[in-house]
Amino acid sequence: MPSRRPSSWKPGSVSKTDIWKDSAEIDAAIVRMTDALRDLLARRGIRDPLMIGIHTGGVWVAERLQERLGLAEPLGRLDISFYRDDFTRIGLHPQVRPSDLPVGVDGRHLILVDDVLQSGRTIRAGLNVLFDYGRPASVILVTLAERGGRELPIAADIVGFHVHDETQTQIKLSGSEPLRMLRVSVPIHPEADPPH
Repeated sequence: MPSRRPSSWKPGSVSKTDIWKDSAEIDAAIVRMTDALRDLLARRGIRDPLMIGIHTGGVWVAERLQERLGLAEPLGRLDISFYRDDFTRIGLHPQVRPSDLPVGVDGRHLILVDDVLQSGRTIRAGLNVLFDYGRPASVILVTLAERGGRELPIAADIVGFHVHDETQTQIKLSGSEPLRMLRVSVPIHPEADPPH
């Protein structure tokens, strides 16, 4: 598929953004993920799980999965900004949102949803937030995309897309309507940290 550039991209820009997966491809992936998740829940004998999305992209994906699965409990939302292990290095994120868990997590089976799994540090922070609220019976991890670069031993149970791009790029979800996955090419600077 040819590279598609948003109208905001200009030649000579510091970074270049391409649409990696369009809304139709994401919708199809969410259908596959829903089917796989339904099968996994049935195999494990889990009924009425609580779905929780990590702000912001994970919430967008979780909303769609929640609707397709027809889950009765309201969707939970996690903000992990204060739980990041690089908080002191990157500073306060400008869009900190409160976490919202509408029901208790003690003894519950949870589905934790994020948009992109790379280093594993976002998921570790999300688990820390959840365990501050209580002790769940189990946590199923669902991610729309996963790529190499894991720094922690964390693996998703359900994945929409596997990224096999080893170049200096970031994958990010834009939305919420429509959802699109963007690939942002970042110039390599020796003094800069690699993108996450």
